[in-house]
Amino acid sequence: MGARRRSYSKEFKLEAVAMTNNSGKTIAEVADDLGIEQSMLRHWRMKYQQSGESGFPGHGNQNLTDEEAKIQRLKMELEIVKEERDILKKAVAIFSKKPRY
Repeated sequence: MGARRRSYSKEFKLEAVAMTNNSGKTIAEVADDLGIEQSMLRHWRMKYQQSGESGFPGHGNQNLTDEEAKIQRLKMELEIVKEERDILKKAVAIFSKKPRY
């Protein structure tokens, strides 16, 4: 059986990033102190630099702006409409065939 994937809280991630910025220690030293991989800590720092605290929404939740949420909703609606269109195209093709007698 495989090892379980560990998950870390938003507070833990923010504290780890703060330790890399304020303690004067290297990323490797902080990662060793916390018992995590250096690459994970580097990734957290990069996300924090790009998005701040909203970079860690937790458990698949997304912190979207109103425009981003609207775009996501419209994309989902477009996918549904495309599926309906494809189904109708197939139905028209089936019903437009001439019957064989």
